[in-house]
Amino acid sequence: MEQLKRLIIVRHAKAERGGYDNDYYRELTERGVNDAHNVAKDLLEWDIVPGKMVSSPATRALTTARIFAGELNFDEKNIVEIEELYFEYTSGEFVELVQETPDDVANLFIFGHNPFMYYMAKYMCNNFMGDMPTCSTVVIDYKIERWKQAQPGEGNFFLHLYPKLYK
Repeated sequence: MEQLKRLIIVRHAKAERGGYDNDYYRELTERGVNDAHNVAKDLLEWDIVPGKMVSSPATRALTTARIFAGELNFDEKNIVEIEELYFEYTSGEFVELVQETPDDVANLFIFGHNPFMYYMAKYMCNNFMGDMPTCSTVVIDYKIERWKQAQPGEGNFFLHLYPKLYK
């Protein structure tokens, strides 16, 4: 019997401007914090809650993940931080991350940075046509029993949430 696995790709929320020196430590702006709360609350209304959360440890991505965790009743201590999601991951490593997810996880959330999050949404999904402004959240459905079966281009676009929806 086919099950549904959901990959939720999230670009971090709006962050303060910064230079090359402090890029890793950029904080979310007030708007970014509000956007993250709004998008996460919307996911809750869709009953899309995390079974696992993975994030870049850069401040803006991890703060976004922690806000989502709070809104979605996920213990933020269980957010897995992967240093390479801060601009060093390859598409192959991303697919490995997805495929190595335990099968008891129905919804896998991954938080990171553009342009990589945008490329991965397009790469993993057969019909994603949007762009990914800050705090964009793309939900991709796989009709599979095991994460090992998740293949690039075979996911089905389900939902795209982003802050412009709330203005």
